[in-house]
Amino acid sequence: MLIRWIGHSCFRLTMNDGATVVTDPFDGSVGYERPRGHVDLVTISHEHFDHNHIGALEPETVIRAAGHFPGKVGATGFASFHDDAHGAKRGPNVMFLIEGDGARVLHLGDLGHDLSDAQIAAFGRVDALLVPVGGVYTIDARQAAALARRIGARVTVPMHYKTPRLTFELGGVEPFIEAMGGRTAACETLDPLNPPAEIALMAYGQGIE
Repeated sequence: MLIRWIGHSCFRLTMNDGATVVTDPFDGSVGYERPRGHVDLVTISHEHFDHNHIGALEPETVIRAAGHFPGKVGATGFASFHDDAHGAKRGPNVMFLIEGDGARVLHLGDLGHDLSDAQIAAFGRVDALLVPVGGVYTIDARQAAALARRIGARVTVPMHYKTPRLTFELGGVEPFIEAMGGRTAACETLDPLNPPAEIALMAYGQGIE
């Protein structure tokens, strides 16, 4: 499996046999180039414009709910909330554990609260953790770092933070990097079974933003 960051909370996961997954696709107002083309599976963590826009994608399957979904690529959704008030402010959120080629990738969506020990145990082994770090609408850098340590993935990838391309305000990635100890590795693609020892900063286009 190879992971590539498309922008914001959207990633494309490509399996050895060519099967593909796209997470949380966004609409044209977000600032990044939208994902396009055929894809085997799309996961949508919640129904906000920057996470649920199929747009130019041609998916075989779209998953928007908690539960176990076998297929070319397996996915399991875990119920959570977009805020710290049991969804009263921003509604529900689904965290997706995606499995393929022996790798397990956990995408937290727009998680807005801490997780219990039981919730973390339910994930099992996590090879790559994709975690929101920009605050404002999700957990912030400090909360994200504490949660990443508890989950204990082989590699952690920050997402949902402010970049020069993003058209609305979030916190930057730097406070999360500092909270995690400052060690980063830049990469355009990531193999979750052979990751760098540092936090993986995924490249968009020609550089890290």
